[in-house]
Amino acid sequence: MSGKLILFPVPIGAEDINLSLPSANLSLLNSCHTFVVEELRTARRFLKKAGYEHAIDDTTFFLLNEHTSVEETAHYLDALDRGENVGLLSEAGLPCVADPGKLVTRQAQRRGAEIVPLVGPSSLMLALMASGLNGQNFAFSGYLPVDKHERSAAIRQLEARALKEDQTQLFIEAPYRNNQMLEALSDTLRDETMICVAVDITLESQQIRTLSARQWRKERSKINLHKRNTVFAIGR
Repeated sequence: MSGKLILFPVPIGAEDINLSLPSANLSLLNSCHTFVVEELRTARRFLKKAGYEHAIDDTTFFLLNEHTSVEETAHYLDALDRGENVGLLSEAGLPCVADPGKLVTRQAQRRGAEIVPLVGPSSLMLALMASGLNGQNFAFSGYLPVDKHERSAAIRQLEARALKEDQTQLFIEAPYRNNQMLEALSDTLRDETMICVAVDITLESQQIRTLSARQWRKERSKINLHKRNTVFAIGR
């Protein structure tokens, strides 16, 4: 019998792990002796905090990030053939959502292995839930261009789609460029286009505010997003 690939969400900020993850997730961790992880140090820290029962030094870890090639992942799931479960850990949030985990889930699909996605936090979904924007038609665009002119063009394209299709547009930015992104959004978008800024989701410092572009031009100086994990959304 082959093992299962279990997709483990990881808290995106909450100090109390029980506020983000069901206890059943944590018990399933102990069924895995092999993990595919985005960053070794944070994966070890998460397992220790979650009460992982096995010796970390006796646990097998494979790295999977934006630099990992398809060829490198070919042997990551060999433990499945021995009937062992393999855990996939995101750096924060849900595996395979704004995360490189698809390479491994695709390998598991090709092997015909059972894949078990578990419930957990997603900054994108939590931001959408609280935004007041359309949650029945939405799209995630990842990172927008860094170049100022290309970024403005991308913002206008997303706005056109948001207004025409009533489709909420979600995206993120490198934390050290968040303030510049909010400035670009509020300066580029039409006055009445709505902008949601969701920062530090699940932390005590969490703020989720949805204002029009016109309102954000007045309010943006009151919020500092520098080096804080932030999700942006625009819509109507």
